[in-house]
Amino acid sequence: MTATAATYNKNIKRFQSVIALLVLCIVLSLRTDQFFTAANGLNVLRQVAVNVCIATGMTLIVLTGGIDLSVGSVLALCGAITAGLLKNGIQFPSADLYVGFTILGAVLAGVIIGSLLGLFNGFTITTFKVPPFVATLAMLTIARGFTMLYTGGHPISNLGNGFAKIGTGSFIGIPVPVWIAAAIVLLAVFITQQTKLGRYIYAIGGNEIAAKLSGIRINRVKLIVYSIGAALAAVGGVIVTSRLDSAQPSAGISYELDAIAAVVIGGTSLNGGKGTVWGTVIGAIIIGVLNNGLVLLDVSPFWQQVVKGGVILLAVIIDKLGEKKE
Repeated sequence: MTATAATYNKNIKRFQSVIALLVLCIVLSLRTDQFFTAANGLNVLRQVAVNVCIATGMTLIVLTGGIDLSVGSVLALCGAITAGLLKNGIQFPSADLYVGFTILGAVLAGVIIGSLLGLFNGFTITTFKVPPFVATLAMLTIARGFTMLYTGGHPISNLGNGFAKIGTGSFIGIPVPVWIAAAIVLLAVFITQQTKLGRYIYAIGGNEIAAKLSGIRINRVKLIVYSIGAALAAVGGVIVTSRLDSAQPSAGISYELDAIAAVVIGGTSLNGGKGTVWGTVIGAIIIGVLNNGLVLLDVSPFWQQVVKGGVILLAVIIDKLGEKKE
């Protein structure tokens, strides 16, 4: 009986986020007939896609025992740079030279800049031993400042129909952002489950000292992980900018909180070493469904913040209680 009970409790813990999502969907479908419709389902998926991109990168970082508070600002800066390059290119008045960018070129430039910002975060953390919380908090402010400087505090709009399809288009009835998020998730799952890098990420989060003694190059892994996390935030910035047909200087505010919430609700331990990308996807969907349901129920935006905060706190408490039992 004891072994059976232990197995039962283990399975409940493993699928608790899925159970929570099912219960949430059932409650919302009973409270409003607008929730359980195909149109609303696609709307939720489109909204969740950006958070899935960011939270997937955040999962890799948290698995190493780190955190990245700068992803919202990185999203805004990279979205603005992508829009600026696409619309205005780069001008060199002294040489009477103008360099234009295709959609692919502008997107790649934005993602590469995001990756470099993440690389700088990792460099600061590994070289100067700055706590990840402090290093990425500083980058949050720096990236937001650069966004304001680059845009002059004004949106960059009218980016063209081709670019708009990234955020608003569909393929076989499924929004393009969902395809992008799905590709990122599958790649991250492959990395964490089938590669040495994935094993190193879990080893560092589980016990960094033991990982170092085992010959794992800790600093290199952290540089890669923070670079990936910021690059995925840049991908989210491209999607948001495309969907709005405008790069807003204020874009991405509090997105890091939604990403961290998705990671924690999905079962990844903030201490590192435990969690899955699939769990984060479920966590992101829970956040998206919760946001959508509160809007459909006409709940005040102020109460929405209270509810989301309570859900995050509850998820952390459950995580800590589970660790204590183990």
